Amino acid sequence: MTASAFHYLNQIELSDLLDIFLVFLTLRYLLGQLQGTRALQILQGVAVVLMMLLLAHQAKLQTLSWLLNWFLVSVAFVLPLIFQPELRRALMRLGQQGMLTSSPLARMDKEELVPLIDELSYAAYQLGQARMGALIVLERETGLKEYTERGQALDSLISSKLLISIFNPKTPLHDGAVIIRGSRILAAACILDSFHDQDAEDRFGTRHRAALSVSSQTDCLVLVVSEETGQIRFAQDGKFTRPLEEEGDIKKMLAQYLVNPTNLASRGSISNPIQVLKNLRTKKS
Repeated sequence: MTASAFHYLNQIELSDLLDIFLVFLTLRYLLGQLQGTRALQILQGVAVVLMMLLLAHQAKLQTLSWLLNWFLVSVAFVLPLIFQPELRRALMRLGQQGMLTSSPLARMDKEELVPLIDELSYAAYQLGQARMGALIVLERETGLKEYTERGQALDSLISSKLLISIFNPKTPLHDGAVIIRGSRILAAACILDSFHDQDAEDRFGTRHRAALSVSSQTDCLVLVVSEETGQIRFAQDGKFTRPLEEEGDIKKMLAQYLVNPTNLASRGSISNPIQVLKNLRTKKS
């Protein structure tokens, strides 16, 4: 037994170890992308069926084995349709590793982020106080051209006054989303796809479901202002943050999302994004 084990180990080459390591990384990446989605639950169900199939083969239960085999073959054809959103998201995430593209926000200097965060947080706070619904999408590495083409092109610098006027219910551009790339507003009144989920439809309105949809399909950051409550939420990866009502909380959340701590190591302490922004303001003045 020991001799056969040593013989087997001697047959293992470096390429075999590399092959196993790459398979491990691939499975880990896929499971990470499926974490928290319905696809993971479906995969768990498929794993249970596979275990039943193995037991049926061991017990020589021919009828049950035939049924389970037929079921797995059928599932193999259906899985791509079931996993379409998750597969699309995983492939998009794979292409967002910075090899060919980089986020417009990532290319901005930290001094440029200060007025961006100030203008966005002030506009969101004022819109919330006035109970004016708003939907603001910040583009990252995934391009949002398909959505900007559905709206009204603006290509203007970000301004809190402009954002507030856009989402005024008396203006023609208030119905839809504003899409921002870097420090510029690309378009307004952009129509986004709605999130088709029974739980989301019961809890949220059209504006919030659209935020969940676009954030789950791309890597964008979405800021949503509720028309009914005035609460502000951020959506990322198909999930909402807790509701925000104070301008300081909005500014802190934006700083956490937009300020990359890795690039700020040379500026000192980075534990508090708000402190980083204060340091930048002091440097500018």
